[in-house]
Amino acid sequence: MFIINLTYKVSLDEVDKYLQQHVEYLKVQYDKKNFIASGRKNPRDGGVILSKLDSKDKLQKVLEKDPFYIENLANYEIIEFFPTMIAKEFENLKEEI
Repeated sequence: MFIINLTYKVSLDEVDKYLQQHVEYLKVQYDKKNFIASGRKNPRDGGVILSKLDSKDKLQKVLEKDPFYIENLANYEIIEFFPTMIAKEFENLKEEI
């Protein structure tokens, strides 16, 4: 599983110009089952995406289609982790190691 931590490099006014395109991109990735959760950070200096893609290379290719990435609006930190303990209602996120 991957946590993608986006941190904006530009003003929120610039981010907001591409926000609708970014939301449409996210919807496509959810339809393809590439992402499982996403949202804004508080304070609003970026966002977080969770992905269960099986490789960092695949994830990188998906992220390169994000309008925020294309327009160089954010830095993308990719953190891979292996959830081994999970609340019962989220057990489908557990990975076998």
